[in-house]
Amino acid sequence: MATRLERDSLGTKRIPSRAYYGIQTLRAVENFPISGLRLHGGMVRAMALIKKAAAHANAAVGALPRRHASAIARACDEVLRGRFDDQFVVDVYQAGAGTSFNMNVNEVIANRANELLGARRGTYRFLHPNDHVNMAQSTNDTIPTAIRLACLTLLPSFVESIERLEGALRRKARQFDPLVKSGRTHLQDAVPVRLGREFGAYATAVRKAREAIDCSAQALQELNLGGTAVGTGMNAHPRYRRLAIQALRRWTRMPLRPAEDLMERMQSAADFARFSGVLRAYALELIRIANDLRLLSSGPNTGLGEIELPAVQPGSSIMPGKVNPVIAEMVDMVGFQVMGHDATVAYATQAGQLELNVMMPVIAYNLLQSMILLTASSRVFAIRCINGITANRRRCEAHAKRSLALVTALNPHIGYLNAAKVAKDALASGRSIHDLVVERGLLSPAAARRVLDPARLSRGVSSPSL
Repeated sequence: MATRLERDSLGTKRIPSRAYYGIQTLRAVENFPISGLRLHGGMVRAMALIKKAAAHANAAVGALPRRHASAIARACDEVLRGRFDDQFVVDVYQAGAGTSFNMNVNEVIANRANELLGARRGTYRFLHPNDHVNMAQSTNDTIPTAIRLACLTLLPSFVESIERLEGALRRKARQFDPLVKSGRTHLQDAVPVRLGREFGAYATAVRKAREAIDCSAQALQELNLGGTAVGTGMNAHPRYRRLAIQALRRWTRMPLRPAEDLMERMQSAADFARFSGVLRAYALELIRIANDLRLLSSGPNTGLGEIELPAVQPGSSIMPGKVNPVIAEMVDMVGFQVMGHDATVAYATQAGQLELNVMMPVIAYNLLQSMILLTASSRVFAIRCINGITANRRRCEAHAKRSLALVTALNPHIGYLNAAKVAKDALASGRSIHDLVVERGLLSPAAARRVLDPARLSRGVSSPSL
């Protein structure tokens, strides 16, 4: 392999001639052969936007020649188009704060910009990764800013997938609204409910999770770019911060704003922990809903069998005809993984010391992975599961009529103790509650039919709009 010689403060190394990355990236590759995992491409594109905004601001204040700033901007645009995706080679588990990743980005952009200006890769004749591409910046302000931009960039598709799931659940709520079934608490018979109300409640839970995610994401709009190493803004022009963030706001069309306190933004990763927390809460709701669907569809002959999930693939390699709730199972597994990601973000958040939290790379990886997994699983859950659910009307009605919890409706008429005796006798004899209360003269046949009517009992308080 043809190589070139590059030098840094620690000495020299030979770099593959065709590589756009440089010596500091190669050192990181050699130092951290850990997982084979890379930071999400959203981080690469966010960093490219930051480097472009920095070049724009530095040129505007006269710190960087416009010709050089233009070359950096052109190189950044190519990174944004994905041209150099294979050049971002640093492992997720790398030097603290993300210095290795920052330098990987700096070197790729510097080498491409030098090419555009007529120099060979690795010569840094016109532009240096540290002196020019990283001008007025530090890993300590660019990486947290990139995490925020990457999350905000993924947010619209994430929210759209949640809205799709909410809409699918809401449509099923309307479709199933007339169907009465037995409610269940403690996995035991409870008073009648409508199947549509159950699905409407799922839809409401998903909506509330979406609103919490939207609310928490607003804090990610506050950027500490311009704080450089410790939040003092050392080596940055006084106007640089405002100009760079203005450029990012214009290019992204996001309501980005400078941090209220640059040092606090540098020290604290609490915004990331809070955002990860609402992702975890959404994952918990998805797990709960998926598990309910698995229970409601259990059977087909020996379980609840009140709904049927769409059959999307054979369920067993040995039992012919078996169909499993595979989409709901996938949702569970995604939820468990997101909970693990959140635990990592939480540990990393508390691990900051003094002026810096150095655990940014693992925070970035886990936050973005959670968003990606939840986006895809929410969409698949809606399309390949919720949309195709059908109800077993006969099973729902049978369970509603057989539920011993119907005796709850008798409390105002015959008292709790008498109702409990009826329930006990009904369970022992297998006879209906209706027949027993009529036979014992506790209610007339007409009154018993009215009081014990599952459809009337399921209405209860007025339901929310479906």
